[in-house]
Amino acid sequence: MTATVIVGANWGDEGKGRIVDYLAVDATASIRFQGGNNAGHTVINDAGTFKLNQLPSGIFNPDCLAVLGPGMVISPEALSLELTRLAAAGISPKLLISDRATLNLPLHAQQDTLEELRLGDEAYGSTRRGIAPAYGDRVMKKAMLVGWLLQPELLQRRLGQWLDWKLPQLRALYPEQRFEHCASELCDYLLRVSAPWRDAIGDTGDTLAAMERAGATLLFEAQLGAARDLVYGEYPWTTSSSVLAAYAGMGSGLPALRPERVIAVAKAFSSSVGTGTLLTAMEQQHDFRQHTGEFGAVTGRPRNIGHFDAVATARGARLQGATEIALTKLDCLSDLGTLKLACAYHHQNTDNPLWPQTQTLQPIYETLPSWSGDITHIRNFAELPPAAQNYVLRIEQLVGLPVTMISVGPERGQMILRQPRRLRTGGLVN
Repeated sequence: MTATVIVGANWGDEGKGRIVDYLAVDATASIRFQGGNNAGHTVINDAGTFKLNQLPSGIFNPDCLAVLGPGMVISPEALSLELTRLAAAGISPKLLISDRATLNLPLHAQQDTLEELRLGDEAYGSTRRGIAPAYGDRVMKKAMLVGWLLQPELLQRRLGQWLDWKLPQLRALYPEQRFEHCASELCDYLLRVSAPWRDAIGDTGDTLAAMERAGATLLFEAQLGAARDLVYGEYPWTTSSSVLAAYAGMGSGLPALRPERVIAVAKAFSSSVGTGTLLTAMEQQHDFRQHTGEFGAVTGRPRNIGHFDAVATARGARLQGATEIALTKLDCLSDLGTLKLACAYHHQNTDNPLWPQTQTLQPIYETLPSWSGDITHIRNFAELPPAAQNYVLRIEQLVGLPVTMISVGPERGQMILRQPRRLRTGGLVN
């Protein structure tokens, strides 16, 4: 078996979807192991341009099983709509959806929105899709499981118990709102909107274990990046699940997973959407954002753009247990004159927090020259302009891992592959 985990080194939106799409050509299964309908992966290939929310990015290989693991929260109506959009483009993925995954219900999204509004200026930057309340209910042992869609009587009884517990809390916290919900109506709604994929519900563990024994090629895809991890990220501006490669086995159905490769994806510059700290933010970023299309795939919110933060990337890659780096959007840095790399932070203390939550930290930059001209047609590292090669090599040195994949455009084929090798500072052995 070959198991590869694709994760984010930074704040999310690094381009994981296009890396998964590229590698999935030879994959047996493509697996999402956490998160839900709160973030998206944009994939551009021969079939068109797609913004995926809950489905793994390997769905464009018709022979690749698309797995939604038990670590996910599933928004049932949104998943059906996503499948409908794909069907219109001639894409019909083979699906397996964990019976142990959590249902994300409309009331969760309402609660998420109301809480962000209540917090005002102290809001967490949520996408308001209900992810945090759904995960919260799971921890409180009140959640609805996807597998209960196959047991309508049990589902309706559990929904009644959940509403008896949930509604008094919401009415007390948001007294200006009306909450009128009925277990039987909610059950009917869930059965109706899940109908297109309900037959795909099953035990992902058994299926993936059988593939593992047969020597299959498995791709595990995370949502968001290390700085958004619930435990190790920039708390409280995190997501509500573990985005780390260490959770790939737990969240997919293979708790004992030991992947051969962990690819941490990073952009050739930094970006962040939502609340939090981007220490390397550019003073003037509007034109660059427009040029690079840096807007949230789900919400359309403009991303905050910064110079490449090698400190945050190195720490993120270490949290991920990464064996290598995939660098995306290198082509976007052409014709910029000079480029900055944050190689350290300046602070009165030497022990900086893992994800700084204070603006008193100041990045220390190195300045490198940019390069001129279009590089989107290049497929060999040695054919890149010398300045582009030096930029990538310096990132390798600062992060301490080899850059084995470099995207020079959004389409599947616009990729430069490099052989894994050991760096003096550590890295992958081939």
